Amino acid sequence: MDLASYADFAVRLVNSEEPARGTDDLTSVDAVRALFGTTSARASALADESDLPRLRGVRTRLRGVFEAAAESEAVRAVNLLNSLMVEYPVSPLVSGHDDLDDTGRPNWHLHLADNAPTAAANYAAVACMGLAIHLTELGVDRLGICQASPCRNAYLDTSTNRSRRYCSDRCATRANVAAYRARKRQEALRAPAAATTQD
Repeated sequence: MDLASYADFAVRLVNSEEPARGTDDLTSVDAVRALFGTTSARASALADESDLPRLRGVRTRLRGVFEAAAESEAVRAVNLLNSLMVEYPVSPLVSGHDDLDDTGRPNWHLHLADNAPTAAANYAAVACMGLAIHLTELGVDRLGICQASPCRNAYLDTSTNRSRRYCSDRCATRANVAAYRARKRQEALRAPAAATTQD
């Protein structure tokens, strides 16, 4: 089981809101269920209206972890994440539910927080644990906030040379095009001045 892959839960939750654009996708129980995807049918089925404000609070705090990491404040990022993990602990269970191998025996695997009291607590525990594994295996500097304005989405840097600066190829392209156009505007402004100097 690749526990670090659960860090994507944190990214999905943080990116369900884009504060600079004033958008929030976390507005219904169906949106909470969509966050889980197909990974935890039990927790997804437990989702109710009370999970919305809880997950929004966790989202704000997780954004703080990514922002601290992006600002090279490793200790603050770790402290914020630790406080979330204390509040939303992982309680692993071994399960083999309806997943049988070729001989009819259960395929045993871990569920990280299926015994959490609410769907929000389940999601928060899994997201925080995954983020903690990612952070400890790869480093705090592997958590980032997109540098394309106004995006500000969170991302996990899995590049070989720790060079990621954008959440997606779309944002990288948009930023590169904007930088190219800005350079061309500067060149165009300098061209008449250079021509006047030569005359």
